[in-house]
Amino acid sequence: MSQETKKTNRLRDESFFLSYLQGSVLDIGAGDNKVTEDAVAFDIDSGDAENILEHMESESFDSVYSSHCLEHMRDAGAAISQWWEIVRPGGYMIIIVPDEDLYEQKCWPSMFNSDHKHTFTIRKSTSWSPVSINLRDLLCELEGAELIRIMVQSDDYDRNLQGVKFSPRMHSLWNYNKSYGIKKHLKRFFYSLAYYPYISCSWLHHGRVIDQTQGKALAQIEAVVRKRARGRKSTTLSTTEPDTFCETTT
Repeated sequence: MSQETKKTNRLRDESFFLSYLQGSVLDIGAGDNKVTEDAVAFDIDSGDAENILEHMESESFDSVYSSHCLEHMRDAGAAISQWWEIVRPGGYMIIIVPDEDLYEQKCWPSMFNSDHKHTFTIRKSTSWSPVSINLRDLLCELEGAELIRIMVQSDDYDRNLQGVKFSPRMHSLWNYNKSYGIKKHLKRFFYSLAYYPYISCSWLHHGRVIDQTQGKALAQIEAVVRKRARGRKSTTLSTTEPDTFCETTT
């Protein structure tokens, strides 16, 4: 999922960057796909992201961004606490992780990335996953955290295919964009013919679920958290919005 930041950036308008990614930006787990051109990349060759304070000073960045990195940490809570320490008061942390229902699709260990150590959700009280983490709860436990937004992003994700097991031949047809020329057009044609019969007939479902993020689809959770500036008071929001925010400022 190395290109998820590039795919997600296509959906973001200018106000997202002006609001949350101004000033100095640290991109944890960026690889060659930084969220902004001027962001400082911290990747595997930079050190252990789980112990990032051994490499970075506290309160040294206006924004900390991390896309599809937290699920690789041995202790997600310890890691994100250290990432939070790097954010200056009044700054932001943006976290993107796979959504367990859209990405893993009730399969654990992950069929698509054997290095994943956790799955993530934001709304469920219980989960099928033995290593599930509620991202909203995790972020709201951070000192001075104001949860600005949290959402599941599933653009171009076909929910008709969620959890459906594909045979190798059907998987090859679904993946027609990886082919070229006449072969690509033929695969797309036969996939369109087989699509509805296949998803309608459960007895055809054998093989393995598919990773739709290999294409244009997103299957992730995005959260934006602000670190309360010193001296600002906080109040708990009404319980009529329990799935959206943890606290706000007055």
